[in-house]
Amino acid sequence: MEEIIFIGIQATGKSTFYKDNFFKTHIRINLDMLKTRNREDILLEACVKAKQPFVVDNTNPTDMDRKKYIDIAKAADFKVVGYYFQSNINEAVLRNENRKI
Repeated sequence: MEEIIFIGIQATGKSTFYKDNFFKTHIRINLDMLKTRNREDILLEACVKAKQPFVVDNTNPTDMDRKKYIDIAKAADFKVVGYYFQSNINEAVLRNENRKI
């Protein structure tokens, strides 16, 4: 059982990295897709109960943003892995302007 947390500003390649590396093995939890924290909480709980590996594909910029996901995963004996997506601000702004949401 594994939880992966992505960390990085918008348009740094997090979702593409998910598609290339975890699409076939991990559920994607993402606020852009789910739209509300309530829906996110429901999917997060379902993954934990089902012992389903998942990726939290949000910006998660601060320790407090990540704490919720880490605490829930560790309480359920999930391995927690973080991926930090370093970015060039100017490049990220350009990519973000061209995003299709």
